[in-house]
Formats: sequence, C-alpha cells, structure tokens
Amino acid sequence: QAVPAGSHVRLNLQTGEREAKLPDSENGRSDTREERRRKRYRGAVDVDANSFTSQELKKALAKMKESEKAERKVRREFPAQEEEVRKKFRPIEQLKEEFEKLNMKMETDYEIMLKLISKFNSSASTLDEKVAALYDLEYYVHQV
Repeated sequence: QAVPAGSHVRLNLQTGEREAKLPDSENGRSDTREERRRKRYRGAVDVDANSFTSQELKKALAKMKESEKAERKVRREFPAQEEEVRKKFRPIEQLKEEFEKLNMKMETDYEIMLKLISKFNSSASTLDEKVAALYDLEYYVHQV
C-alpha cells in the first residue's frame, strides 16, 4: 500500500503489522483530505491524490522547460565537451558497416527480439525451439 509522504509509519511488534498515521497539523488535529490537496505540491508529490490541479501542472511544466533551457545553455557554453563525446563514440550505422567489412554481422537487441518472435510464431518451429525462443525473449525483455 502506498503511503503519502510525511506519514508516521511504525511496526507494531506485538501484532507484527505495519501502521501508518497522517501527521497532525499545527492545531493538533489531522488534516482533512481537502487540506492535504491544497498542500500537495511543495517539492514532493502526494501519492494519494488522484488528480493534479491545472496550477500544479503548469508549475511542473515550467520547471521542465527551465531545466531544458539550462541544458541548452550548457551545450552552447561548452561545445568542445560535446565534440569530445562525439569523438569517443560512433553512430551505429558506421559500426555496422565496419563489422560487415570484417564479415561479422552486428544485430541490435531489437532485431534479435524480432527474430525470436518470428521463430516463436513460426509453424515450422519445434516445441523445443519455441521454448528456447521464449527463454531468450525473457532475457532481452528483462534488459529493456
């Protein structure tokens, strides 16, 4: 069970159960649902709430835009850093071409998964081949 941020949680050693209690407000009584909704977006998100107000969504979107602008600014200020990264890594297409020249075929996980799915769906595959394809697919899906 998800518990809202700021809740008091304890383990009752007599019963072995976990107990949670919402924090008391300044006046000594627990906040009502409406009071919690008004306090919701102050750095943390209330996981108990079912919806967000338009103001909360606007604030979150503004923060996302600010961080994107800051990232672009860093890229403009430090273009040499980005160039260094480009020198260290090559595009996948270029790597594939180089491997083909060496008579080696490089496949992405996506391409391998497509082959495994087609092998599983093929009526020509035996039961053992289908089981093996499922095991291999499980591995690749777990990576994703």
